[in-house]
Amino acid sequence: MLSEQSTPVIRETLPVVGAAIQEITERFYGKLFDAHPELLRDLFNRGNQANGEQQKALAGSIAAFAGILLERPDARPDAMLARIANKHASLGITSDQYKVVHTHLFAAIVDVLGDAVTPEVAAAWDEVYWLMANALIAIETGLYRQAGAAEGDVWQQMVIVDRRQETPDVVSFTLKYADGRPAGAFRPGQYVSVQVGLPDGAHQIRQYSLSCAPGRPEWRITVKRVHDETRPEGEVSTWLHRNARVGDVLTVSAPFGDLTLVDGDGPLLLASAGIGSTPMLGMLNHLAATGSTRAVTVVHADRGPADHAHREELRQLVQALPNATLHLWYENPGDQAPEAATGQVDIDAIDLPENTTAYLCGPLPFMRAVRGDLLRRGLPAQDIHYEVFGPDLWLA
Repeated sequence: MLSEQSTPVIRETLPVVGAAIQEITERFYGKLFDAHPELLRDLFNRGNQANGEQQKALAGSIAAFAGILLERPDARPDAMLARIANKHASLGITSDQYKVVHTHLFAAIVDVLGDAVTPEVAAAWDEVYWLMANALIAIETGLYRQAGAAEGDVWQQMVIVDRRQETPDVVSFTLKYADGRPAGAFRPGQYVSVQVGLPDGAHQIRQYSLSCAPGRPEWRITVKRVHDETRPEGEVSTWLHRNARVGDVLTVSAPFGDLTLVDGDGPLLLASAGIGSTPMLGMLNHLAATGSTRAVTVVHADRGPADHAHREELRQLVQALPNATLHLWYENPGDQAPEAATGQVDIDAIDLPENTTAYLCGPLPFMRAVRGDLLRRGLPAQDIHYEVFGPDLWLA
């Protein structure tokens, strides 16, 4: 909760800071990487820095957190914080790094706002920062504990034991620990980080959903290649597609992620588009492996049958569940998918049981549209969960 003395200061200055927050975050990252170039080389996603998405995500999260402190002082944005904390844990972020961020973020605030940053204003925003940072540190501490890892020590060596070309743009890799141990447990829907060494000496990290069922001796990740090689967004996916072969060793994190299947017997909606199907596959594999009788509505959208990774596996999983239905939308169904609808997903055309819990994953416009349709149909906001591949720009 924000202190009494800081609340009026934040309320008065939030519009000014909010209007300048994009410039502040851009200035912050410039200062941070000038002082610590190794962070851009080996920790931060260079693609998200190049396209500006990380700056937008940071700006959105800070502004949203400050706004919630003002409008709902007794509440905490746990969903937003959990999403950030899980991503941080998958990267091995440590509590000491929040001090480094604080130094350069507040230097950027002073640079951009100048004399408007009085001691009173600085103290109030310092309080906002540490309220958010300490909340994240506490969540991350719990995540490391659950993973059985010391703070930041989440990495392990895993061997590729199978590689499959799922579509022209998508490859799946089956992984096992290099020392022969079976792969560890995870919750359906979680992801792992993969760190690879690139030709320029950088070690870049990306997250990939575990598209298999928990409890198996091996893990599986599914990687869609980003084709624009003139930009750094596809550095890791391109490297994996070109270089990763059976027998190779990858550096992989423990599993993290907050889009996870809740226990119970209530009805589910699993709605995905494109490569967003991968966490849903993990959930469906788990439901099938445990003999679930839950009502499950599966919705997937893609460009066409040839672009739909794990298409046949999805069909088989739905058929294995006694109370599951599959609804497909393709931009170009062609002759291979006569049962698929053409165009974009129409949630209104689907019957959903009462008390449905929804899980969404795919491009942001897809998730916004589906979430909006579900809200209009009366599904409570707290029952709609989503996963963003990359920086969370929902609030930004």
